[in-house]
Amino acid sequence: MAERKLLVLFGSQTGTAQDTAERIGREATRRHLQCRVEALDSCDLANLIHEPLVVFVCATTGQGDPPDNMKMFWRFLFRKNLPPGSLCQLDYAVLGLGDSSYPKFNFVAKKLHKRVLQLGGNPLLPVALGDDQHDLGPDAVVDPWLVALWDKILALYPLPPGLEIISPDTRLPPKYTLHYVPEDSPPPEGDLLQPTAPRAVPSELHPFAAPVVSNQRLTAQSHFQDVRLIEFDITGSGITFSAGDVVMIQPQNRPEDVQQFCQLLRLDPDKRFVLKPTEPGTSLPPLLPQPCTVRHLVTHYLDISCVPRRSFFELLSCFSTNELEREKLQEFSSAQGQEELYSYCNRPRRTTLEALWDFPHTTCAIPADYLLDLIPRIRPRAFSIASSMLAHPDRIQILMAVVQYKTRLSKPRRGLCSTWLASLNPEQGSDVRVPLWVKKGGMKFPADPATPVIMIGPGTGVAPFRAAIQERVAQGRRGNCLFFGCRQKSKDFFCQAEWEELVAKGFLTLFTAFSRDQEEKVYVQHRIRENRRLVWELLSSGNAHVYLAG
Repeated sequence: MAERKLLVLFGSQTGTAQDTAERIGREATRRHLQCRVEALDSCDLANLIHEPLVVFVCATTGQGDPPDNMKMFWRFLFRKNLPPGSLCQLDYAVLGLGDSSYPKFNFVAKKLHKRVLQLGGNPLLPVALGDDQHDLGPDAVVDPWLVALWDKILALYPLPPGLEIISPDTRLPPKYTLHYVPEDSPPPEGDLLQPTAPRAVPSELHPFAAPVVSNQRLTAQSHFQDVRLIEFDITGSGITFSAGDVVMIQPQNRPEDVQQFCQLLRLDPDKRFVLKPTEPGTSLPPLLPQPCTVRHLVTHYLDISCVPRRSFFELLSCFSTNELEREKLQEFSSAQGQEELYSYCNRPRRTTLEALWDFPHTTCAIPADYLLDLIPRIRPRAFSIASSMLAHPDRIQILMAVVQYKTRLSKPRRGLCSTWLASLNPEQGSDVRVPLWVKKGGMKFPADPATPVIMIGPGTGVAPFRAAIQERVAQGRRGNCLFFGCRQKSKDFFCQAEWEELVAKGFLTLFTAFSRDQEEKVYVQHRIRENRRLVWELLSSGNAHVYLAG
């Protein structure tokens, strides 16, 4: 009988595709299939030709782009020299996650499905096109598609005699087990935030612990929005970047949230543990020291402030000893309960920590072994770099709006990363460090010094253009035209003195739109229209490049 094994490969940017891939992995385990779930770029592509059965789960980002963790796979798949029948032994299915408000809806999934078919693969089902815009989200497509998928797979690979599908009420084993270590064992080697000896250029797996040099509020105290210019010292990191690049920052949870979480789950934050994978061959989560304290795990790894997904409630219901709570959790994890879950979680942006408060009997029964199955890891946040190395060597600056807004919940919602960064104050004399690394951005500025540049950057969208203007001025380039918009000249005109100095020196042509400084609202598009002759002149005879950032 054919070996019953399934490989689930995902390309995920925000974690939704990974969450769905892990769901398929759990459903496969319940059907007694040997199953591996991996990011597309972590998989050895040369072995793909030996795989009998693969499910691809992939998101589409930006303008039809593949997520970061499948970019290498994408280049490999579209190589011209791959022989047409190279995947002829492969049964496969593609599940796409996208958003139909974008013109290239589920572009990656459609293109992947077509390409594997071209290479001889045998599709078990038509490609599934999950849509964020649907009232029930992508699950409206995913749920029925998975039912059909398991019918197909079980027809090809029937259950071995005497085995039944494991019921959803039965708890599957955790991915890792936590083994507490005695108090007197030696402390772990190094910490995530210890400055490491530079081995390679910093990356997600090896971030650089950058000291915060300054943290300055740019908006007036009376302005509704708090916008910061934050500067990091990257001396000795080996990081280089140019205008348009992006800095990735790994945030952490607030100490008071960590304390609350540990109290709710009855965990001792100072206890140390090592992780052991349940299945041989499962790699340990990167960035977690071994041994690790509970406090470090909750502070740096578990995303207790994210809005929980359906899979969270599904697993939580397995621990529930309280009938009322269990019924509610089962409703939230059922296909019928998705509207109810959306109103409870997504609409008010309720956090994982707040949801745990609402199910106290269940929460105190959560076994520590399941923490990493229950709560996703904290994802890094991306910021446009707002400075140039030519103007500020060994420094990275970002322009950041602190995220805070109201929903129907009594406490205001706060962005995890921006709230944390805004709270860091190097002037208090403490050594404040932030784990970061740099990624190539999507904006490339012209190499030819004669090419003029028209930049349209309202609000914090001006960040990459500040980097570009600093870089171009340092190179002596004059054709810089900036359209900047904000609410009021006196309250949120970022970097005003810097722009005015460059205008006076002849390096910058600046047009401003202060939308609330007069009766009728004026935006950057009005200024572009008023200056259409200049804009057309730069485009038609100057061959100008136009950049827009929001």
